[in-house]
Order: sequence, then structure tokens, then C-alpha cells
Amino acid sequence: MTVHWAAVWQRHGDTLLLAGAALALAAVLLRPVLPWKRHQVDQVVVIDITQSMNVPDQRLNGKPVSRLAFAKQQLRQLLSELPCGSKVGWALFTEYRSFLLFAPVEVCAHLDELRSTLDGIDNRMAWIGASEVAKGLYSGLSIARQLPDRPALVFVTDGHESPPLNPRHRPRFDLKPGEVAGLVVGVGGLVPTAIPKTDPLGRPLGPWTETDVLQVDPRSQGRSGSVEGERLVEQVDDAPAPAAPFAALGATPGNEHLSSLRESYLALLAVEAGLGYHRLVDAAGLAAAMQAPALTRPVPVRADARVPLAGLAVLLLLMRQARQGPLQAAWQRWRVARARPA
Repeated sequence: MTVHWAAVWQRHGDTLLLAGAALALAAVLLRPVLPWKRHQVDQVVVIDITQSMNVPDQRLNGKPVSRLAFAKQQLRQLLSELPCGSKVGWALFTEYRSFLLFAPVEVCAHLDELRSTLDGIDNRMAWIGASEVAKGLYSGLSIARQLPDRPALVFVTDGHESPPLNPRHRPRFDLKPGEVAGLVVGVGGLVPTAIPKTDPLGRPLGPWTETDVLQVDPRSQGRSGSVEGERLVEQVDDAPAPAAPFAALGATPGNEHLSSLRESYLALLAVEAGLGYHRLVDAAGLAAAMQAPALTRPVPVRADARVPLAGLAVLLLLMRQARQGPLQAAWQRWRVARARPA
């Protein structure tokens, strides 16, 4: 027996629509949920507070500001860009190590704490003028690996190594590339600019001059490592030293008292550590980079299905109303036209 669905719809369409709307509303009363997975941010953000981050080559509201102030403002806004459920923690980089301030916490429940802590971060927390970026990055990755949930790492820096590096004398990376997910975030202008000098209280002392800083790497002159027993990449398993030129490391012999974003160097570090790289322009772009699948983890969530079911009920009722008005007249005209002989 052939079922003529058009005839069924014509005769019983109102009843079917009312029944569907009633079923949808009845389901709403049961408070149904839909299980699915969402990509969640769980990250430690390390902020470079060394003196090159004081270079005022960024702009906020049309006024020049330091790299650190610009990065802090974008991170502050970022907290509002991330969805509830995201977790963020703060850490600092200075000298050759990263230090955890607190482990990642949920951004909506702890928004005030995250913002107030961020506001209090400045270069007065640094206790020495050195800025060994690669070691700070590796230290940050070690911190993330040791935390219980192993969050991803976001390392915000201008990439200015001080003292400068020699391509044959670079820090050893002990972790397996990609073992900890992460993102290197570059901040700063591309034009070399004088670095402001400050005293321990943050008071300005003028710019750093050519004679104030090391212009060549000290290790090739016989200086030891930052800590006793530190090994270099060329000392590991007799492996050949990397062939990266000075330019790839961002070194500018003779102009190390000037600073710019060492983007090629940061991109190199990111590749070697199995991380991503992003240049900081605004909070929206940073939020998108931090929510990339490689930096998030899928977590099961239970979504409330009452709203879509209620919407379906309303839609079915509107369709029933339309059948009794213009839609019904259009249907009749179509049937008459179809019945006419060709």
C-alpha cells in the first residue's frame, strides 16, 4: 500500500504539529542534558619582567607605553575574552628562571584575583639585569610539566637575550619537544630602541649605553654557565653544535644596548621546543591563539537541552499558525496548478 504523504500532511498537519510541540514541551519538564566535549584552556602565562620589557615602543590609546604595560593590558582584557571554565595562572621570568605565582584557576570565579595580581606585576620584582630567555622558557616548561594537570605554557617575552648568545654555546633543552604544549608570544617593535635603565625601586636612570652591557657572548670568553654543572648543546652526546647564525639568535654585537622584538629567535625556540609562536597585537588575537586545539584539552560537559527544545516547540506552533493563513492558500494554489493538464 502506497502512503500519500502529501494527503496525510494536508489532513493531519495541524495535529502532527501540535503533537510535536506538546512532546517538545513535555521533554523540557524533564530537564534533559546533552553530553558533549568542549576544548578548555588550562594554561600558565609566564611574563618577562626584565629591563628590555621597559622599552616604550608599544601604544595604548594613542600613547606610547612599555612592552610590559602593553602585554599586561592585553592579558587583562584576555581574561574577559576567554569563556567561563577556562583556567589561567601567572608566572614571572627574570634572570634565567621562571617562577610560578599561582597555578591555573578558573577565570570567571577568580577574575578579581587574576586582575589584581596581574596589576601588581612590574620590573621591580626582578633582582638582576640578566635576561637568559631560552633558559627561562625551558624553566617555564618544567614548571608546567610538574603541575598536577600539566597545563600548557604561554611565554610572553621580547626575546632579548642578555648577555647575548653564541650559536655554539646555547642552553640544552632537556624535555622532549612537544612534551608540554605551549605558545611563545612575542611583544615589541621591530626598530632597535634604547633600553631604559632603572634602580631597584623603579626610578629612571637614563638609557643603557654601549659600555653598560656586554656586546658579545661571555661564554666564548671563558665564562661558566648560570649554575654549576650546566651542560651546553655541543656537550651532549658529542652532537655537533647548531649551525644557526648570530642573526637567528637575535644577537646584534655592538648594539646590544638597543632592543627590538627578536622574532626570528623566538620562532626558532618555539620550533625546537615543539611550541607555537604568536606575535602579540591585541587581546582577541591572543585569545584565539590560546584556544587553538593544540593548546587546549577536551573535557566532557553537560549542556542544557531545554532551550533548544523550547525553541523547537515555538517553531512548530508558528508552522501550524502559518498553515492556517498564507501558507495554506499557497498550498492550495500549488495543488490546483499541479492538477491542470499540460
